[in-house]
Amino acid sequence: MKQNIKERVNALRAILRGGNIQAFIIPSTDPHLSEYVAPHWMSREWISGFTGSAGTVAVTMDDAGLWTDSRYFLQAGEELEDTGIALYKEGLPDTPGLTDFLCRNLQPGDSVGIDGKMFSVQQVEQMKEELAAHQLQLDIFGDPLERIWEDRPSIPDAPAFVYDLCYAGKTCAEKISAIRAELKDKGVDALFLSALDEIAWTLNLRGNDVHCNPVVVSYLLITKEETVYFISPEKVTQEVASYLKEQQIGLHDYDKVETFLQGLSGRRILIDPRKTNFAVYSAIRPECTIVRGESPVALLKAVRNEQEIAGLRAAMQRDGVALVKFLQWLEGAVASGKETELSIDQKLHESRAAQPLYMGESFDTIAGYKEHGAIVHYSATPESAAVLQPKGFLLLDSGAQYMDGTTDITRTIALGALTEEEKRDYTLVLKGHIALARAKFPAGTRGVQLDVLARMPLWSHGMSYLHGTGHGVGHFLSVHEGPQSIRMNENPVVLQPGMVTSNEPGVYKAGSHGIRIENLTLVCKACEGMFGDYLAFETLTLCPICTKGIIREMLANEEIEWLNSYHQTVYEQLSPNLSEEEKNWLREATASI
Repeated sequence: MKQNIKERVNALRAILRGGNIQAFIIPSTDPHLSEYVAPHWMSREWISGFTGSAGTVAVTMDDAGLWTDSRYFLQAGEELEDTGIALYKEGLPDTPGLTDFLCRNLQPGDSVGIDGKMFSVQQVEQMKEELAAHQLQLDIFGDPLERIWEDRPSIPDAPAFVYDLCYAGKTCAEKISAIRAELKDKGVDALFLSALDEIAWTLNLRGNDVHCNPVVVSYLLITKEETVYFISPEKVTQEVASYLKEQQIGLHDYDKVETFLQGLSGRRILIDPRKTNFAVYSAIRPECTIVRGESPVALLKAVRNEQEIAGLRAAMQRDGVALVKFLQWLEGAVASGKETELSIDQKLHESRAAQPLYMGESFDTIAGYKEHGAIVHYSATPESAAVLQPKGFLLLDSGAQYMDGTTDITRTIALGALTEEEKRDYTLVLKGHIALARAKFPAGTRGVQLDVLARMPLWSHGMSYLHGTGHGVGHFLSVHEGPQSIRMNENPVVLQPGMVTSNEPGVYKAGSHGIRIENLTLVCKACEGMFGDYLAFETLTLCPICTKGIIREMLANEEIEWLNSYHQTVYEQLSPNLSEEEKNWLREATASI
């Protein structure tokens, strides 16, 4: 495999020489700038052998590098070994940026190539500016892998399906009406959408085009008079065609989107420069006035309606039942010495699949035992899968797609004896989780203002984590959705009632252990107070938090009260759907500490 990577990189270099391109950049995305992509667009993985979901490769005539974030430092280090591609760890002070790397390896006047469909407008303009400062030029080169990736998977052609109103809560017509009202307020008469989650939400359509993400590869144009949907014809069933006709939505071929945009005239068209690829943007006819701004759909989608919230609560209850059945089995199974990170993944899948409305995982399960838990987005293979033993921690991050909601939960489970260091680290992560879960804050607060609550217990012991504390979650859509977040990076989006975010502090010690505790929460109104309304988080996830690793003396009374109250709720909500044996296990797992 490592030899194949070297051959692929050299084949790419041969094409670049023919086009007088001295470097090429390959990101991890698709023409819709998605986080998770269909196999056809896994170009970065194919060229490098790195299988993580995030990373960027740059190839010059003599060098190659991959930039990725802290979730993948350990994994990328292993997968890139002996490929000739160096690992650059993003976020560390000594790591050179991509532009620094290019400047070091190129001469003034050299060209850096990209595929314009794989980068946003904002990214391309920023790259042009940065490279120009070093007398380098950016060349929109197209996709060179088309010529060397011989067994490349085709663009997805799975059929779309209609998402029932009983789960969506609002009709497609209602959503488009709300979008048009936003456009009117912004003084524009058209909106072009590329983001697959925004399109799926707007049209109440779902699909099977991206692993674990029920989206449909497509584009959408909404004007004052019409809605135009760009989708491959083979994806449109008779039912979907009839539904779209009822909704007065016109159909055009997916691959004709640029031709269509070239024919537009006299429009004031809103595009999000962070979510629209440069090739599509460049196709918009110059007679149109392009207005840059955030898509109104992102915020409309993020604030759940009552039906969506009710559905998510129901999904959480079924997910909790599946998890308790699994955890009760796990406790007895570990002693056999036969269970591995892969076998428990399969068992958890079976437990969830038995629940009504189950539609698949929301992401590939991360089951990391002991030192594997320190690899933030670890993915077990038959070669790497560790055998579970009755000692140490198992970090289990998983989620499911149900027709009425998407779940995402992490539990760190003590399988047996723990070191004092493991117990201390676990308790500190729990304290951070509880601090955020208990927060009350004035309306208008942004996630960045709350992030410190989850980190402070770790910071006080000289520890931290480099990933975000909280992300938005879609509704039977993508497990990572914005625009809201809780993280150290500035984000101007304020938290509003109806938004769902994760709460997931953690700590990771290479070669030893990893710990993360994650629940999903709903932003809701708490009370009226000084200067206006105050908001709080309602924890939605229903599953016991392992108490075996807790040092009780490190918890304040209010933290103990929160945990005991949460566990009481978990027992009350889940026990009616469990067997007597499972109830007894849950009663013990949720007992007051």
